[in-house]
Amino acid sequence: MVKTRKIFDLTGKPIGKMRLPKIFDTPLRPDVIKRAVLAMQSHSFQRQGRNPMAGKKTTAESIGVGHGVSRIPRTKGPGGRAALAPGTVGGRAAHPPKSEKRIWKAIPKKEKRLALFSAIAATSSKKIVAARGHSIEDVRQIPPIVTSELEKLKKTKDVEEALINLGILSDIYRVKESRKIRAGKGKMRGRKMRHAVGPLIVVAEDEGIMKAARNIMGVDVINVNNLNAEILAPGTHAGRLTVWTNSAVEKLSELYCEGEKA
Repeated sequence: MVKTRKIFDLTGKPIGKMRLPKIFDTPLRPDVIKRAVLAMQSHSFQRQGRNPMAGKKTTAESIGVGHGVSRIPRTKGPGGRAALAPGTVGGRAAHPPKSEKRIWKAIPKKEKRLALFSAIAATSSKKIVAARGHSIEDVRQIPPIVTSELEKLKKTKDVEEALINLGILSDIYRVKESRKIRAGKGKMRGRKMRHAVGPLIVVAEDEGIMKAARNIMGVDVINVNNLNAEILAPGTHAGRLTVWTNSAVEKLSELYCEGEKA
């Protein structure tokens, strides 16, 4: 089924129509999207391990049986404090983390591509976007498609005004109201506050929009060539409210063709 959407200018007025690429007809696959997102997140993990000789650099050994004391390894000399064995002060760890453990998750290229296409298609479903928790009562259409003039904005107030004209103001307010103090030790590690995820802006070229929009809470800007399942489906949940420029949608056709050939 051919899908058509209106193209809006920066004031929120429709100035034309365009057909959505076939990529927007991809069926929703939450299972594949989750696998792809978890695989991407695993690539940011840092390996850690313990020194193989930790707790073993000692002369401790057991004196055996028949001495009226436990057979735990003890250091040589007066005192003979316990050492070496797991559970003793200064002893080795029982099952320490090892740096050679495989913590990166791999995913086949075709499955990764399917996850990307499915996450892109989910942005065109009003039901899926609303189910994810976005406030879309005032949004003109799903997905909102804007003229490429959006990419040339260089001031934050201009980007905010454009988003307001598209009816996305309520979702930005939702993000601001969600800001709260994080639970747990993350408060002590430079990430005291947390907030919900807001709209995503997809552009074909960055002519100032990325710097202009980076100070709007919850809003992310990404080049269409750099799209991935994680930014389209934060937390493995597809259906992020996404604003597309018409030039970015046109580039999606090339992306779909490349996927078909691969």
